[in-house]
Amino acid sequence: MGPPGAATAPRLVLRQLLGNLKVERPVMLAALALNAVGVLLTISGPRLLGHATNIVFEGIVGKRLPTGMSKSQVLAHLRATGQGRLADLLGPMNVIPGAGVNWSAFRTSIVVVLAAYLLGSVFSWAQGYLLAGVAQRTVAKLRTDVETKIHRVPLSYLDSQERGELLSRVTNDIDNIGTTLQQGMGQLLNSVLTIIGVIGLMFWISPLLAAISLLVLPASGLVTWLIARRSQREFSDQWARTGRLNAHVEGVHSGHTIIQVFGATQHAKAAFDEQNQALYHASFRAQVLSGIVQPAMGFIGYLHFVAIAVIGGYRVAAGGLLLGDLQAFIQYSRTFTMPITQIASQLNLLQSGLASAERVFDLLDAPEEVELEGAPEIELSNLGQISFDGVDFAYREAEPVITGLDLVIERGQTIAIVGPTGAGKTTLVNLLLRFYDVSAGSIRIDGIDIRTLPRKQLRQIYAMVLQETWLFAGTIRENVAYGRLGASDAEILDACRAARVDRFVRTLPAGLDTVIDESAENISSGEKQLITIARAFLADPSVLILDEATSNVDTRTEVVIQEAMSQLRHGRTSFVIAHRLSTIRGADLIVVLDHGRVVEAGRHEELLLAEGAYHRLYARQFSGSRDSADWL
Repeated sequence: MGPPGAATAPRLVLRQLLGNLKVERPVMLAALALNAVGVLLTISGPRLLGHATNIVFEGIVGKRLPTGMSKSQVLAHLRATGQGRLADLLGPMNVIPGAGVNWSAFRTSIVVVLAAYLLGSVFSWAQGYLLAGVAQRTVAKLRTDVETKIHRVPLSYLDSQERGELLSRVTNDIDNIGTTLQQGMGQLLNSVLTIIGVIGLMFWISPLLAAISLLVLPASGLVTWLIARRSQREFSDQWARTGRLNAHVEGVHSGHTIIQVFGATQHAKAAFDEQNQALYHASFRAQVLSGIVQPAMGFIGYLHFVAIAVIGGYRVAAGGLLLGDLQAFIQYSRTFTMPITQIASQLNLLQSGLASAERVFDLLDAPEEVELEGAPEIELSNLGQISFDGVDFAYREAEPVITGLDLVIERGQTIAIVGPTGAGKTTLVNLLLRFYDVSAGSIRIDGIDIRTLPRKQLRQIYAMVLQETWLFAGTIRENVAYGRLGASDAEILDACRAARVDRFVRTLPAGLDTVIDESAENISSGEKQLITIARAFLADPSVLILDEATSNVDTRTEVVIQEAMSQLRHGRTSFVIAHRLSTIRGADLIVVLDHGRVVEAGRHEELLLAEGAYHRLYARQFSGSRDSADWL
């Protein structure tokens, strides 16, 4: 997305949104047919009411005319006595001198009017029912597409997005699109059909008055266009700032404890107030601009009404129009301007929906992870050698993280990666998992370049335990079972025993069925780590990746976990990233990284005897030196 207010190509966004409605075309055509019938019945009401008015008026006038004379005789008499204007008024009427109101015809007309309005409402409700389904199915599909997309985009894209901003697109923006479709489609369809139908009936009643009414269209279009082109930018700004505010709120919620500890509450509140005020001003500008449309259209409608009333009244007096027809035309003139006003007011909703759609489609159009066609299948249970051959990598050009890395790990070896912050340890893991692809060189498994393997299959090889634990809202059993979906209860229990999860689970009232929330505040950090380790046990991987996996457990628990890890690593290739060197003494190979290069490699005892970089790190760490992070 561009900067706030930089809405681009709303027509393209609208076209893309309409493209999502193609599958609903049969339902929309059915809704269109229902709406057309409903509108036709509804707009016929004023014409039928005008006919009823003519029946009453003609009956009242006829009652006052002399009995025994024909209509032509009455008109001739009026003209002969100098009452030509009254004769002109009576000329178009269907009067019978001396006869009163035909109440039977009047009752029939009223029944027909009520039936037309009732059936019109039923058809309108039916089309609304169909369009509600169209809107909700479209929104549900958008949610599914976004969820699928998130699993296809590279990690680099997710890293570049604030979590709250991304969540805002998935929730607020898609809900706003649903509101636009739900309320906008039916209203716009009804308004357009009403305008077409009413114009036809107005020309039927009086071509002159209809031609005057048509002058409203260009005036309305000009006002709408002048306002809409400015308010669209403001709506884009509004939803962009909504995403930023959500990102701030999500971050404050996640770091609530740290904010409290460091006394940064006022700073967080000030940042919120700043974001909130920015959103307030953007929303205010958008709503004020879009709110001008309806009163402007109302003013044009009032001018139109006055013109019709004055000219139409003159036409009735001159005998060019019946009173009932003028009544019907005035109703149609109000009906004619109302849908125009509704369309103009719907621009508020439409522009807001397009601004949200632009943000959602921006996510859906993001580049995806590309898989090579015809990728080979490998035997997951018989993993062999892993080699890094001249690997270069940079998150940003001209800022290399790994340069010319050559490393060979034999099957079943445990390799420990150590080095200062920024040396490339975690990057190495990201490259192994193909969260990122190497810039140059290759990473191979049994001689096969991992870039030629399907990511889904490649990642089935690994199990990973990170320093930052991740648990989802659910039971402890479900969180452990996430390591291998479909595992039996016996296998889950074995994994829990191996990771020593069973020890603290016994103290919980519901045992493995204890429910933990996303923040897992009802268990300790060490216990959370044990659950993630049990998950790795259950996965039974070919390659195990441990990134400071025991940093959140106490020394006694660490010893127990190390014993269990030794069993888990048996016969498997293991990568261990560690700062606490006591955890890696038994590694088959310790690799010291600095600035993405291997500066030393060997076993613990060999590296100590070499008295190089590893020796200096080891000495400083166990001598209590505070500058052990800057040891090369």
